[in-house]
Amino acid sequence: MSSEKRLFALIIFLVLALNLLPNFIKAQAICLNNGNYSTNSTYQTNLNTLLSSLSTTFGSTNGFYNASVGQNPDRANAIVFCRADIQLDTCRRWVQGAAIYLVTSCPNQRQAVLWSENCMLRYSNEPIVGTMTTIPRLTYKSTQNASNLTRDQFRTDVGTLLDHLRNQATSGGSLLKVASGNKSEPYFPTIFALVQCTPDLTSDDCNSCLIDSVANLSLCCSTNSGGKVIKPSCYLRYETNVPFYNQTRLQELMIPPGLDDNNMTNRTIIIIVVSSVASVAGLILVVFLGFLIKKRMKQKPKEEFHTTDYKCSLLLGEDDADEISVVESLQYDFGKIRAATNDFCEANKLGQGGFGVVYKGKLLNGQKIAVKRLSRNSGQGNLEFKNEVMLLARLQHRNLVRLKGFSLEGTEKLLVYEFVQNASLDHFIFDPVKRSYLDWDRRYKIISGIAKGLLYLHEDSRLRIIHRDLKAGNILLDGDMNPKIADFGMAKLFVPDETQGNTTRIVGTYGYMAPEYAMHGNFSLKSDVFSFGVLVLEIISGQKNNSFRNGENTEDLISSAWRNWRDETAANLIDPALRGSSSIPHDILRCIHIGLLCIQENEVNRPTMALVVLMLNSFSMTLPVPSEPTLYMPSDSESKVSLFQKFNARGLDSQNDVSITELHPR
Repeated sequence: MSSEKRLFALIIFLVLALNLLPNFIKAQAICLNNGNYSTNSTYQTNLNTLLSSLSTTFGSTNGFYNASVGQNPDRANAIVFCRADIQLDTCRRWVQGAAIYLVTSCPNQRQAVLWSENCMLRYSNEPIVGTMTTIPRLTYKSTQNASNLTRDQFRTDVGTLLDHLRNQATSGGSLLKVASGNKSEPYFPTIFALVQCTPDLTSDDCNSCLIDSVANLSLCCSTNSGGKVIKPSCYLRYETNVPFYNQTRLQELMIPPGLDDNNMTNRTIIIIVVSSVASVAGLILVVFLGFLIKKRMKQKPKEEFHTTDYKCSLLLGEDDADEISVVESLQYDFGKIRAATNDFCEANKLGQGGFGVVYKGKLLNGQKIAVKRLSRNSGQGNLEFKNEVMLLARLQHRNLVRLKGFSLEGTEKLLVYEFVQNASLDHFIFDPVKRSYLDWDRRYKIISGIAKGLLYLHEDSRLRIIHRDLKAGNILLDGDMNPKIADFGMAKLFVPDETQGNTTRIVGTYGYMAPEYAMHGNFSLKSDVFSFGVLVLEIISGQKNNSFRNGENTEDLISSAWRNWRDETAANLIDPALRGSSSIPHDILRCIHIGLLCIQENEVNRPTMALVVLMLNSFSMTLPVPSEPTLYMPSDSESKVSLFQKFNARGLDSQNDVSITELHPR
């Protein structure tokens, strides 16, 4: 027997003898793109010591354990979180193999997480105890559906049961936050469910984590016979006719009410690093096993994380169930994309935005593509990037730019879109020569198409999506001058019942922002409606919203539109290239009217996009009278400045055509 074979046999013997490698076919390792560590660095030493000690120091009876090694900035932190009904020995054996598997699957990554059917191991160079974390997450759904006759009742029963268990789990103390139960009705299958949070969370954080999980579940699995949502901070699962949890074990663990949290024995353990034969042997074993696993991983494709009767989805931010296989099917080879763009040469550059540069490309089969090369300082990790890909891939509408795929290599992140022949709307509408090509019929088709695309995002797609950066530069025009909404880097996703949100960081493009968003960070579907109204006025006037010229005078477009509407001189707002059209008295003036309705100060008074589409297509419909927009400044108050000028005076120096970008993959 050769020395290599003897070494291989020795490693196998050690693995089998110590039972270090449980079945990882049903495991998913996720490497978080939050920085790398160098080989032989202090952080690597701390991490190896931490992981090799987990199996011996893990003694938690409630399935939760945390430990750390070293001092900042090279401190390594870890959390083990097993489902509460899993026996301690089973969890401990899993941890032993999981530590080896995770560090091998995510070499040199400072942060990573590994999930199996019942347990999670997570490590990070940042503090992770006591912090609610909901991404990344995994969502499963059974391939079995409830029958059409019982689907509505089934969905209601699942929701009722999960809400009941959520309330029970959040009332748990710092030792255990878990609840299980079932619900049955005559002629319906019995539904079994279990919810659990890591006990280091507060009750409010646990509640928020589970509420978010129920929302995720309702999007992917509410009519399936089983479903699961697994996050770093909480776990949720339901099944029909299958009591998948160990109820006896759970009853043994239940903590009597009123137990003082100060009696909690599962405190963070700071491990003292000592030189010993045992620790050295442990590190050597980790290296040997890592070598073996890595070799096997190269020989055999990585298995997907799913059970036989389940489809698994990897969710990394906000709000939809997307299958891993779909992500893989959209991935392009980086070399092919680089060749298609002639190594991203300047001659193929189509434009540049907040996220990076867009290039024209041509694949070997002759197909034209547009490639967005994201800037390396965008702050977007691989997981968030893939989630954005899945969002865009799900959006299918004639008035939205279609994503064809993506490419990842090292720090390079590329989005591959359909090639839209006529570039963006601003290249036409603000160009004194090109805008003459846009007669009223074409402009009306553009306005109507944008409205239909927004209506799809707000009402007809699987999720409610707020674009948050609707502007002329983000409207592309195809060969027939059909508009296509592009650039979803700032999009915010809502579950179907959500209609509004709030942020402390304002993103978007000044001049198109709704006042409640620009001033207070409040955004909603009506924020996009406001942007649409500004865009309509730009399309009609052919001028930018911050520099409308009327003879010798220059003022902002919104002020001019309102003043002319009030004074019944709205024709002054219309692009001179359109003023000879016979349709001015009706079509164009009606669109100005609709635009003013969309930019009302009170968002309640703005129409929905569904109503906008109806108004654009029903000329017999009576329109309400608009009121004065909030940005309007009387012409005789020249000393006063507009709202956005006030923002700039306060230190926000973004210009009207500059986007401030913020990623929201959730």
